[in-house]
Amino acid sequence: MSANDGAPRTEWVGLVVGPSAAEAWGAPSVRRVAFVGAGIREVVSLADAAGLAARIDDDADRPRWVWWAAAGAGRMLIEGGVRPARVWDVAEAHRLLVGGMDADPDLAWATAHGLDPAGRPAAHRGDLLDLTGPGDDGGDGDDDSPVRPDGYLRADAVAGQWAVTDDRLLAWAEALLTCAEAQRRAAERVSARLVRTVPAESAAALLCEELRHDGLPVDRDALLSIVGPMSGPPAERDAEVLRLVPGQGHVDLRNPASVRAMLVAVGIDVPSTRKHVLEDYVGVHPVVPALLRWRAEERIATTYGLAWIAEHVGADDRLRGEWRACDGGAGRMTAASGLHNLPSVLRPAVDAGPGHVFVRADLGQIEPRVLAVVSGDAAFVEATRADDLYAPVASRLRVDRAHAKVAVLSAMYGGRAGAASAALAGLQREYPVAIAHLERAYEAGVRGEPVRTFGGRLIPTARMLGPNRRPGENPELDSARGRFARNAIIQGAAAEFFKAWAATVRATTRDLGARIVLCLHDELLVHTPRAHAEEVAARVDRALLDAGRRWTGGSPVRFVSDTQVVTRWSEAKDVPPGTGG
Repeated sequence: MSANDGAPRTEWVGLVVGPSAAEAWGAPSVRRVAFVGAGIREVVSLADAAGLAARIDDDADRPRWVWWAAAGAGRMLIEGGVRPARVWDVAEAHRLLVGGMDADPDLAWATAHGLDPAGRPAAHRGDLLDLTGPGDDGGDGDDDSPVRPDGYLRADAVAGQWAVTDDRLLAWAEALLTCAEAQRRAAERVSARLVRTVPAESAAALLCEELRHDGLPVDRDALLSIVGPMSGPPAERDAEVLRLVPGQGHVDLRNPASVRAMLVAVGIDVPSTRKHVLEDYVGVHPVVPALLRWRAEERIATTYGLAWIAEHVGADDRLRGEWRACDGGAGRMTAASGLHNLPSVLRPAVDAGPGHVFVRADLGQIEPRVLAVVSGDAAFVEATRADDLYAPVASRLRVDRAHAKVAVLSAMYGGRAGAASAALAGLQREYPVAIAHLERAYEAGVRGEPVRTFGGRLIPTARMLGPNRRPGENPELDSARGRFARNAIIQGAAAEFFKAWAATVRATTRDLGARIVLCLHDELLVHTPRAHAEEVAARVDRALLDAGRRWTGGSPVRFVSDTQVVTRWSEAKDVPPGTGG
């Protein structure tokens, strides 16, 4: 077997899971797994699948696994103790090709084969209104093929009701490989870069299943000691704020209008009660810091309280939740169970445990550095050579660092008022190629045209239009769509780079017993045996260089990471290299 990123020939192994014939008619579950490719054509029981998969993955040439979606066959393998090295995930490839989240096998197949998705056969309902049962063709043509005469996949095959014999399950695996090959050809028509992006996104989907399975290690006692005092009666939490403003009558701290009226009564008139607004008034009256503390505690009590611990922290003291490799928009990873929004006050409870530590790595100024890559602006590329990218930008613009940062962030995120306006003028003068790249995306979004990220993900901005709307009918909506497109090409590319880096870390540290246990925006938390901590940290940094070289295609843009070895997450200094930000 040889391993490459080309078409799925003998070096690719298709893997599908199906029921037995008895299960299809309501008998107890007896799952079977079909393997096709790399000289293998075999159906085994679910109990034997992990062993066969491990033997295949241990081959010196390591094939690339192909499956419809990591949440199906990938989850099964991980639960059986097998962690494939290389994957082509049909669902993730489809999301890259057309955007959005819908990626069922019939949709991915139709799109890859140039068929109108609207022509897909309706799903079988499995009741008496269906005129056929499992095993009947239902007008779908050859009963032994999952593909109908019109080229679409059979509805009962997609629903898992058709592949009730070994031959049919093998045919379903062959259809999977055919779909992956069609996707690869479709990706090639877009760009060679998109073909390289699919394996990285597929690896991210597999990583999501590993994150779900492994969980984030926590110190339950420490977690309870933090959450417990904040989980008392709401009236007690409220009283700590209201005692500072006596004589106010009834104040509902959960109602912004009521809170604003309370603040006005003590001489603080604010346009909103959002955190960033109130922080400017911390020294004006003691009720403001008390209110900010109350909000933090209220969030813990209502979202991350005792019930949350009971629901999401297992008996093995691991915090678990579902993960997704992309959000359906720009492609950022997402997580449930509070894993992507874990309050910093809970970080002391994220503990590596006996004999282990965390290697925590946080990318510095990732989105401006990505802008340098995707735009190819030579002057901006040169700025990335510094630990703190904003320092050379400030020097070139002849402004202080704070104004330089405002300029760069405004260019990407759309701020145009106040200090941002003056700073942007200098940025347009000194970095015209980067600004022009952003403006082209903005203009495409205004027109409702799709844009693609650096890695090739399609972002169909027209979906933001809503029903019965055309570009030009609503200038405000057009502008919002333009801002979304401009931001999405940078956020999407940054997400692609982060996932390529995470995939590289996963592949290069697994032999040391290290496992990624958290992907938080631009931050990795790698759980590793204490004895290998320094080597894992070094490999994480090398992975950043390797991923940067491959992902950029050799661009001299420099990526930086703040990499630390800690026992508890809270021990990590939340400051990137250089002066940060």
